[in-house]
Amino acid sequence: MNHSIRAVASIVLFFITGIPGAGAQVNLSKWQIGLNGGIFVYQGDLSPSDAGSYKTVKPVFGAYISRILNPSFLLRTNLAFGRLYGNEGYYKSPAWRPIRNYAFSTPVTEISELLVWNMYGNNSNELGQRFSPYIFGGFGVSLLKINRDFSKSNFANSTNPRFIEDITRTPPGAVLVIPLGLGMEFYLTPKLSLTAETNFRYTFTDYLDGYSQSANPDENDSYYSHTVGLLYRFGKGNRLGCP
Repeated sequence: MNHSIRAVASIVLFFITGIPGAGAQVNLSKWQIGLNGGIFVYQGDLSPSDAGSYKTVKPVFGAYISRILNPSFLLRTNLAFGRLYGNEGYYKSPAWRPIRNYAFSTPVTEISELLVWNMYGNNSNELGQRFSPYIFGGFGVSLLKINRDFSKSNFANSTNPRFIEDITRTPPGAVLVIPLGLGMEFYLTPKLSLTAETNFRYTFTDYLDGYSQSANPDENDSYYSHTVGLLYRFGKGNRLGCP
């Protein structure tokens, strides 16, 4: 008799606790949106090192919408607005930099499509972990309006054929970019997360800064960003409306 009572109790307990959606859950959508902000770092002929020019960083702001494919992967459409700036007059060594003294600036409007891999397979916090690292890559287009400034340069003159070649070439108004980066997500609630990212953009041009032949024609220019932001997942309470 006791065995029968225990069996019935086990079945009742299963139906109370085991029915999907019967707990205090959130029925999350596969769609999410995000906002972020940070800095653009220019890397090119006018920067002092391979790490870029941190003395000339400019702000960047972004927005994106993502579609979760599965716990590990999502597609993200990304829009960023910012500015790139370089100025050799900020650097005293090597000695030729303040002599050449090239400068440039350009607004940047970038749209890109990214494939994001959540390394823990935790896109909707399936594992209940607060932290989730991720990496991403894709392709995009950056719209530019490059303004060269060589008014303080001792290198800019009509007897320098490389300088003449550069200034007679129209800078690109748009460039293809390959974004590659990594990030960390911290879940505040099932719907809301904090994010932090570093996003490197490889470009296919050496005229991102408006100079090439009279600077360093052997390498293309690039740029990257450091940002923090908020991510929101669409969703609602479970269908049964349980508390």
